[in-house]
Amino acid sequence: MTGTATRYLYVARHGEALPDESGLTEGGRRQAALLGRRLRDVRFTAVHHGPLPRAEQTARLIGDQLKCVPLHVSEVAGDYVPYIPEKDELPAESADFCLRFLEGATDEERSRGPALARQALELFTGPVAGEEDRYELVVTHNFLVAWLVRDALHAPKWRWLGLNHCNAALTVIRYAPGRPASVLVSNDMSHLPTELRWTGFPPEPHI
Repeated sequence: MTGTATRYLYVARHGEALPDESGLTEGGRRQAALLGRRLRDVRFTAVHHGPLPRAEQTARLIGDQLKCVPLHVSEVAGDYVPYIPEKDELPAESADFCLRFLEGATDEERSRGPALARQALELFTGPVAGEEDRYELVVTHNFLVAWLVRDALHAPKWRWLGLNHCNAALTVIRYAPGRPASVLVSNDMSHLPTELRWTGFPPEPHI
């Protein structure tokens, strides 16, 4: 059934992780708390988060700032490779680079990741049934943020590659009935002080 109300999907990458990825750094905990403070007046129906510690801890620190919003752990909001392209799908000048980046993916990851990515589109995107707009937050990892942004822009499936998102940065996508998806906010860090911005992002484009 076609949705009759607008979905506002808030998407955030987890806070800065420890080197062994067993949890968040002190800076990552601050990032998560500040993001939660920014979002505390949004009328969320749910917070979805991946099962890995860095995403779960981020979601709980955000949830501490919200008003009785349930947290749901979801493998679909986890860390996985959403799509692996064939060489002829990629621009000729960057195909070899992209494929080298992905060559470490196991056979299981190559089948499991795309299946989860399809589920993510089913669960988290598109207008919703009913008369009330829905506000949801997904606390996840860089690859899934990139996959959702790519889909909202109707870009080719391979184009999740090269889209980078900072720790605790915020992206907001609107799915309104009868209209194309709109990326309202992308990789926004305005809730973070200067010293907590740009973590988890390649060093060369920091501004």
